[in-house]
Amino acid sequence: MLRIILAQTDGPPPPEFEFGDEFTPELLPFPWLLWSWLSGVIGPLLFILTIWMLIYAVRNDPERYLWVWIMILIPGIGAIAYFLIRYLPSVDKDSLPLAGTLKRRRKIRQLETAAMQIGNAYQYVQLGEELREARQSKQALAAYRKALEKEPDNLAALWGAALLEFEQGEVTAAEEKTSKILERDRTYKFGDVSLLYGKCLYARDELTAAREHLEQHIRKWRQPEGLYLLGKICLEQNDPEAARSALNGLIVDLDSSPRAIARKHLFWRSRAKRLLRRVPHSSPSSTDKAEIS
Repeated sequence: MLRIILAQTDGPPPPEFEFGDEFTPELLPFPWLLWSWLSGVIGPLLFILTIWMLIYAVRNDPERYLWVWIMILIPGIGAIAYFLIRYLPSVDKDSLPLAGTLKRRRKIRQLETAAMQIGNAYQYVQLGEELREARQSKQALAAYRKALEKEPDNLAALWGAALLEFEQGEVTAAEEKTSKILERDRTYKFGDVSLLYGKCLYARDELTAAREHLEQHIRKWRQPEGLYLLGKICLEQNDPEAARSALNGLIVDLDSSPRAIARKHLFWRSRAKRLLRRVPHSSPSSTDKAEIS
């Protein structure tokens, strides 16, 4: 009977395959299995790389026609050559995700060194800002608190610490810091501090104080989140007219704002519309005054 030996290797002879036998991958020796697997992976990757490099060349390369023909006539290898010769030298290395991460880590190490060597509040604030951008919240909060030990009235440190304390559920500490900032400069961060103070009051279930503060807040800063929070508080206090006024004001403000701003705050517009559906059109009766979650 005819037998076909699929591969010849040193050592024990490879498995043999007879016509009529059921074929299984185990009949192939390891080198053939590895090559089969690599071919299945490399092929799609080369195809994706070729499409990517063709698009990049057509859009950006002044010698696009030459390289497009090279990539078409020499599939795979042409795309690899273009990637190494044209793409990598032209791309901004700092814009690459890994490069940005490494650059940020180097900057954090430099700021940590400066904070230890100099030790002023300014250095710890800079370190806190960079750590917060890197989403290292606990380390950032520690840096801000270290800055406040050096300079208790540092506005940047108070603000950074308040933001992170609110995110981490330390609402009372965040409220104290935002209140301290507002006492010194009510316009600091153009209303963001005032809004966070209102959010702290609401989180502590001080609805009346939160409503009074936000009513003052929106007269100067008509931030969508502030209007939404005010509408929500009014609804929880069974004041549907005030809730409707705040929520409709949010929608009208965004409808009349530039398109870029409206897109940026699209989330709050949709939330306001959903909350408006829960606002009754008449004063609620005594049986309707159930707690609104």
